[in-house]
Formats: sequence, C-alpha cells, structure tokens
Amino acid sequence: MRTGGLKIGLLASNPDLYSNRRIIEAAEARGHEIQFLNIKNCYMKLDATTPEIHYRGGRILNDLDAVIPRIRPSKTFYACTLLRQFESLGIYCLNTSTAIAQSRDKLRSLQLLLDNGLDIPTTGFANSPLDTGDLIDMVGGAPLIIKLLEGTQGTGVVLAETRKAADSVINAFKSLNANILVQEFIKESSGKDLRCFVVDGKVVASIQRTAAVGEFRANIHQGGRAELVKITPEEKRIAIKAAKAMDLKVAGVDLIRSNKGPLLLEVNSSPGLQGIETATNEDIAGRMIMAIERQLMKPKEA
Repeated sequence: MRTGGLKIGLLASNPDLYSNRRIIEAAEARGHEIQFLNIKNCYMKLDATTPEIHYRGGRILNDLDAVIPRIRPSKTFYACTLLRQFESLGIYCLNTSTAIAQSRDKLRSLQLLLDNGLDIPTTGFANSPLDTGDLIDMVGGAPLIIKLLEGTQGTGVVLAETRKAADSVINAFKSLNANILVQEFIKESSGKDLRCFVVDGKVVASIQRTAAVGEFRANIHQGGRAELVKITPEEKRIAIKAAKAMDLKVAGVDLIRSNKGPLLLEVNSSPGLQGIETATNEDIAGRMIMAIERQLMKPKEA
C-alpha cells in the first residue's frame, strides 16, 4: 500500500469535458499526479516477459498506480482491450474491463439485473422478428418504447404511441438489420426518471431528471432538467444492488417510478458528472478519487 500521492491515468477521449476536468481537479486537490490519456493515443506490447502499454511518443505507462476509465460507447472495444492490459500489469482500474463490457451490452445487462432479483420494465428482444405483432403484445401493446441496442444518452430510443407506429418503426429497424429492444411504456412516470450515482457501494448523490416539453426522454443530453431528489430506502437499495450486480465501482443507475414500484432502466459505467454535481453541489469527482485511495493507500493515522 502507498503512503504518498498516487500516479493516476484518466483514460478518455476528450480532456475538455466537464467530467474529465473535474476528475483531474479532484485528483490534484488530493495530492495525486494525474495524466489525461487519450484512448486513441495508447498502444500496447503483448509479451510474456515484458508486457507494456505505451503512449504517443513511446512513453511507457507501466508505472501507473490506477486508471480511471471514462469510455464513450464507440471506443468500448479498444478501451476494454487497453484496460485488460492495465489489469494484467497489476494496475488498479476503477471500473474493470469486464464490468464495462457487460454494462455496454444492453441485453446482457438487463439479464444480469433480472438474475439478481431486480425489476425492469417488461422487455422483448428479437433478431429481425417475423412475429412483430407478438413482440408488441409481449410488452403490453402500444404505446411502447423501441431501443437500439447500440444507442446511448437517449439516442436510438423511440416512443411508438400506436400499434401501427410500433409496427412501422420495428420493421424500419429490421430492414437495417439493427438489434432492437421493445419495452413497456411506463406512462405514470410522466417523463421523469431518477439517476443515482453509486461510488464504491454507496449512493453518493441522486437527481430526478424531467424531460423537456414534448419529449419523453429525461436524459440531460436530450434537454432534460435535473433537480435534487430524496430517494427512498428501497430505491437506494436497488441502485446499490444494481451496481454490484454489474460489478461496477462507479455507476450511474437509472430508475423509474411505476405503479408497481421502482423499475431499473439501465446502469451506466461512465456516468456524466455535470448534471448531478450542479444539481446536488456534491463533490462526486472527489468521491471517485477517494475510492481509489481506499483501495491503494494506507489509512492515515488518527
């Protein structure tokens, strides 16, 4: 265990994003050395005796103590390959390659959540279904939500208000050979959802996101509004259990309030900090750095 400051790498794509700037600020404020590592500028040497990770210009990164992955979906494959190499070198990754990869697979993540006794909206999945009508009936008919498996931040999500619209959208996606989920529409949620930010097995902040007028998606990137919310003990328990089920040390857990209780929408392995830090005034970036300290540093004497 280390007693001095740590050497931390922030593995991401854009150093100017709010979340990445805040993580760098928080690490430096706590006395650590942190460097931004652009995913595309990292490359690796696979070797039985001297495996290495290099950065543009030939700098070797094997001396890092920890890596904080902030991975956009389009970079998942290569970034997880890099993380596996860091892990094999004994470098602590705040979220592991396995946890990130399974969280990015929407279908796999829903199956994992169900396996752990967590409730989700009724969901159907098919590969170019001929039985579109049965798929629609399976989730309770229209209105229903149709999601592209590869979508993120609210993109690739469609609300089909009528059966005819659902049939048209499913068939359109089908013609593109796209993988889609269909999901029951929780009308009583009224365009609102909860984002619970979990760090190291604790909910450190929660917000309610409300969709913009005329929009059903509450994502901040789709114009949603964030505000501080007090979640129930049950919602807190579900959020913690969901992050644990996905094996994520840092997770944004999205819940929806329904007539049958809280339902899980998804678990995000690189949740944004701006909306939740602004709404709650919590130093979540600092909590992420403290999670690394707990893992790698000797506790200070009282």
